[in-house]
Amino acid sequence: MSTTSDRRKIGEIRPSQLLYTFGVGATVELPNLSVMVMGLDDWPVEQGTTEISEPRLLKAVQGELGPQVAKLLTPPLTSESTGVASSPFDDTANVGVPVAPFPRWKVCPHPHCRLLAPIQSGLFELKLDPYRKDRSRYVHRICKKPGKPPTVVPARFLVACENGHLDEFPWVEFVHRGKTDCRYELRLYELGASGEVADIQVECVKCNKTRRMSDAFSDEGRDELSQCRGRQPHLRKYDEDPCKGKQRAILLGASNSWFPIPLSVLSIPTSSDKLAQLIEMNWAELEECESGRDVKMKRRLLKGLATHTEDQIWEAVTKRKCSSAQDDDEFVDVRRPEWEVFSNPDSSRNSRNFKLRVVDSPKPYRHLLKKVVLAERLREVRSLIGFTRIESPGEYTELGDFPKDQRVPLSRTVPKWVPTSEIRGEGVFLQFSEHSIEMWVKKTKEREGEFFEAHRRWRLNRGLKPDDGFPTMRYVLLHSLSHALIRQFAMECGYSTASIRERIYSHPPGGEKEPMAGILLYTAAPDSEGTLGGLVARGEPMALGRHLDQALEAMRLCASDPLCAEHHPIKDGLTLHGAACHACLFLPETSCERGNKYLDRSVLVSTVESAKLAFFTYHVEHVPKTTIVAETDASITPPKPVGSNLTEAEKLMDSTADQDDHEAGAAL
Repeated sequence: MSTTSDRRKIGEIRPSQLLYTFGVGATVELPNLSVMVMGLDDWPVEQGTTEISEPRLLKAVQGELGPQVAKLLTPPLTSESTGVASSPFDDTANVGVPVAPFPRWKVCPHPHCRLLAPIQSGLFELKLDPYRKDRSRYVHRICKKPGKPPTVVPARFLVACENGHLDEFPWVEFVHRGKTDCRYELRLYELGASGEVADIQVECVKCNKTRRMSDAFSDEGRDELSQCRGRQPHLRKYDEDPCKGKQRAILLGASNSWFPIPLSVLSIPTSSDKLAQLIEMNWAELEECESGRDVKMKRRLLKGLATHTEDQIWEAVTKRKCSSAQDDDEFVDVRRPEWEVFSNPDSSRNSRNFKLRVVDSPKPYRHLLKKVVLAERLREVRSLIGFTRIESPGEYTELGDFPKDQRVPLSRTVPKWVPTSEIRGEGVFLQFSEHSIEMWVKKTKEREGEFFEAHRRWRLNRGLKPDDGFPTMRYVLLHSLSHALIRQFAMECGYSTASIRERIYSHPPGGEKEPMAGILLYTAAPDSEGTLGGLVARGEPMALGRHLDQALEAMRLCASDPLCAEHHPIKDGLTLHGAACHACLFLPETSCERGNKYLDRSVLVSTVESAKLAFFTYHVEHVPKTTIVAETDASITPPKPVGSNLTEAEKLMDSTADQDDHEAGAAL
């Protein structure tokens, strides 16, 4: 990371953080500095970046930002991150992401000074340490403190609006309660040790005006701050059209000051031909080849192509270019190709970045689970296409629902590339029986009507078309089970709940496309080798059956019951969930693809409030009796109390279950 003025390094962050934590327009708090990441116009695209080949993601990005987007590029990588030491005098030594100091108002921390002034006042001086980048700082040159000048700290108050604008706090107007001709000299005092805004006071020494910072968060203060100037500091500009949004005071580093808008796809092989897979892996380099001569120059430098001739490679490249040209006008459906690969796994398509293995479904759930597929290797590619402030995109069910005027651009002009990262990992895919899903859906028409009405109210409240985008009850079922399993897997797989993500494949029958009913739970890491297999091991038949039992049992009773179980999608405000809360089903925002909406544990198992909606209870009751005898599970059918009288059929069920457990233990 380097400043835009002198291109000297002032800190380091991981490339993956530039998409989800400290992306374009976000503030980065270093030990002694607070800076903002500049727009893509200032990024050094020529040095340190690498093109990532993922045609499906590129088309999805073009659908959002326009056809001018030609590349997916990694953030600039320094020589240290690649393991190659470079000379500090080399041009590549200063490759990094450009940043600028923000906020520009600084405070002297000396208790007898407490000067509050902007950098452009000339009172502060930047000190860069060439050997310890984290020691770079601004100092107050003429402070009252004897000895070395103290390191100043950023003023921790800003103003922002819901349209994505961010600006300096209007200190002068705030303390003088409006425009003034005063030749101000401001001081910022902390009158208490708590650090609360009520104990922070700004004072103008010239006219003795004072004001507490708590006024900025009051109703009167909000009215004074309502005029937004339309500033976009990461682009170094103000919007030409007046902003109609109402700005509000926020704290530096507040969680609502920056929300990323990402797009992601899973890399799936399009061919079982090994040469075609190698071409796809190296397509970012081979796409520029115009003849066999160009292929000859690159053949030995690319992964795995040295064993093939120039003619074979050029023929495969030509074939790939023709197929890409035919698909340019087609609509990009991100989930459908992934569903087709997972629901029809082909071992001949396994590659270095994609490897599937089919295993048996757990015995008690074979009538519900059509297929269990272990994804031993996955590659996910993510791109940042914009960001928001104040209002999170996660509050909307679909990316297209988020207002376009609230999406902040990444560059001053239309972008020709977007920052992208690739991560590798593993996952477990569950495909459900379509017959079982449809049988259950027919029994939940009343609940579906309640969710649909809640869906309509929620969209009307945000000015959206009320009848669009309803995911149906099958999505509620799949989504709820996904959350229950993620919470259960996290107890044993070695990953936190925030590290496990979900992808829901849901589409009702009807129309030209086949129905979908499946979930993929996966985790990934930016390391080149991915993860260590802890999540895949949870998908083995014995382990998966145990986790399903425990996950469903945990959903029967919540720590917030009966309030949680009694929560209604319509009667309890503008919510989009039923029996769900942070104690039972809610997950961190990095895990859930719908912002913890369309959840209801009563569709999984019986709760203290409802028993008629439970998917698993219903299907256990409707499985033929001979199957129940062979595959009864204790977590679905409550066990008999100790000492109770058993019928002959119940004794047969118990003995059969014991025999199955003995055989399974012998197999292990």
